[in-house]
Amino acid sequence: MKLTPSTDAPWENPREYWSALSAATASLEPPYGVLSRPALARNAQDLLARRTSGGGPTTIRVASKSLRVRGVIEAVEKLAGYHGVLAYTLPEALWLAEAIPDVVVGYPSVDRTALKQLGRDENLACGVTIMVDSIAQLDLIDSVIAPGKRSSIRVCLELDASWDSRLLGHMGTWRSPVHSVEQARALAQHIVARPGFTLVGLMAYEGQIAGTVDQPEGRPAYGALVRWMQRRSAAELAERRSAAVAAIREFADLEFVNGGGTGSIESTSAEPVVTEIAAGSGLFGPHLFDHYEKFRPAPAAAFALSVVRKPRPGTATVLGGGWIASGPPAADRVPKPVWPEGLRMVPREMAGEVQTPLTRASALAVGDRVWFRHTKAGELAEHLNELALVDGDRIIDVLPTYRGEGKAWL
Repeated sequence: MKLTPSTDAPWENPREYWSALSAATASLEPPYGVLSRPALARNAQDLLARRTSGGGPTTIRVASKSLRVRGVIEAVEKLAGYHGVLAYTLPEALWLAEAIPDVVVGYPSVDRTALKQLGRDENLACGVTIMVDSIAQLDLIDSVIAPGKRSSIRVCLELDASWDSRLLGHMGTWRSPVHSVEQARALAQHIVARPGFTLVGLMAYEGQIAGTVDQPEGRPAYGALVRWMQRRSAAELAERRSAAVAAIREFADLEFVNGGGTGSIESTSAEPVVTEIAAGSGLFGPHLFDHYEKFRPAPAAAFALSVVRKPRPGTATVLGGGWIASGPPAADRVPKPVWPEGLRMVPREMAGEVQTPLTRASALAVGDRVWFRHTKAGELAEHLNELALVDGDRIIDVLPTYRGEGKAWL
């Protein structure tokens, strides 16, 4: 798949865009998903364009969790400015490493079978890096396959990127227990001194910046508070991350320093010590990313459902739709009906496992189709075996999802 950017932006005219997708997929039976190649290409270039001038070239590592379509991951990873993949499980990383030579697992793994496979295969051990944030994780790996019986395992140390605010409390995700520079130095020294491991990277994911909407619809005061928090958090993290990298590089030659995500490219790439940013959601452009101040990706991925009932003249019920995104249960985790325009879910029912009623639907009839956008990116692929790759009003390819390839990693 070639991703050649174009100056055309049909998604800016909803009628034109959704009508073309409908025409291209008229022969498909819902539920089905689509991926617009022009929109994907535009988003891939936009992520690169958002990088600012830090201390050196900042590449983008494709976050597989946000895509879960191998064909897309491989195509984007080959673009200039992109390098490597951030996987979310070790078995997935071993699978992806068949075609991609640089895969980092973004979360610690205790999968004993996969750890044995990694340690016993020299090629995999050279191309796959695992995440650690404690000595206990190293102990478990040694208990599975002893240092003398395996290739040296590449590891990345995860630094906690959250911000402890006096006003707001803990801001960020609960990930690594390694927060201070001293804690990072101590764990890094232990890794370097320990047989069977090679420390090659540092990662710090600032979820409170990259994954937090800063211009929420209808909540301007809250948005202002979020942006204030993000500025303060970014400043604190930049200083702490730089100090941690300097401390570790006194005795370890780090190949990469990874940070950020789709929502924080500007601030993360401005840090001189950061060499790469992990991003993926911005490629598909789910509706969660409609509410960021500095950017707005094209809606590259969407799915269609069929109208099967008309309980009332103004209400249409589609089959399925309860594809709820992960995160705090709230209205913004629900798929958004986007075409025809103006449709609304019923507050007391919302998106259901087998049916979703929609109001303001007088023009819809049984058999019609409704387009939805998922809240987050990669989770859409957990419901579909494939995505139709569309350019204009025609399908140019069909791409299997992880699910379609029989791979259910989580």
